[in-house]
Amino acid sequence: MERRVAEQLSSWLGPLGLEAHAFKVGWYNAVLQPAFHLPYPDDTLAFVVLSTPSMFDKALKPFVNKERLKIIRDPVDQCVSHHLSRVKEKFPDQRVDVMFDYELLPSRKPKFLAQTAAHVAGAAYYYQRKDVRLDPWGKKKIFGVCIHPKYGGWFAIRALLLFPDIQVPFLEQPAPVDCVSTEEKRIELLEQFNFHWQDGRYRDIIEVKERYSEEQKAYFATPPAERFRLLGLSQ
Repeated sequence: MERRVAEQLSSWLGPLGLEAHAFKVGWYNAVLQPAFHLPYPDDTLAFVVLSTPSMFDKALKPFVNKERLKIIRDPVDQCVSHHLSRVKEKFPDQRVDVMFDYELLPSRKPKFLAQTAAHVAGAAYYYQRKDVRLDPWGKKKIFGVCIHPKYGGWFAIRALLLFPDIQVPFLEQPAPVDCVSTEEKRIELLEQFNFHWQDGRYRDIIEVKERYSEEQKAYFATPPAERFRLLGLSQ
C-alpha cells in the first residue's frame, strides 16, 4: 500500500518540482519530546514534502499566472497548498491530513518540526550541534540545518501528508545520506548557517546537482511584501 501511494505521489508531485518521502509517525515521535508528538498511532503512514529548485518554474510561476486575478497573500504557500489539496482529491477513499510548515498550534508551537521529519524520512540529513564532537561555540545558541544529498541547501520543507487509515508496521526506515561527513565541514556548515545565512554559502557546503536560478534567488532575497512586484502581481 505504501509503495502504491508513494508512486502516485511521485507521479503527481514530481512534475511540479516537489518530492514526497515516506515515514512512520513513530519514527518521528521517538526522537522528540511529547509536546511535539504527532497525534497518530506509531505505524501511521506519513510523507514529508520538499520543494526542489525546479518548483519555482514548474509550479510557482504557472500558478501565479493562472491565479493572477485572485487575491494572493503568499504565492509560494498558496501554490503548495493548492497542489496538495488537489492531491487529497485524488484519494477519495482515504482520509488525508495536511500540515504546512508555517502552521502553528494554539500554543504557538509549530504543528510539526520540519527538519526532524525530513531526517527521519531519509530525505535530508539534519546537522545539529550534537553532530560536532569538539564544540567550538561555548554558550552560543546554534541552530541545526538540513542538507539534501542532491540539492545541498537549495530546497525547502513545505508540508506533511498523513494517511491515518493506512498503517505500515513493516515499513523500513532509510538513513539520510550523511553528505557533510567531516568534523571540519560540519563546523563550517553550522557557522555559515548561524552567522552568515544571508549570503547563502551554507547551501553550497557540498557539490550540488541543481541550485536556485538567479531569478529565484532574487525572489527569496527580496522582503516578502516586495516579492509580488517580481512576479508581476499587485499586492
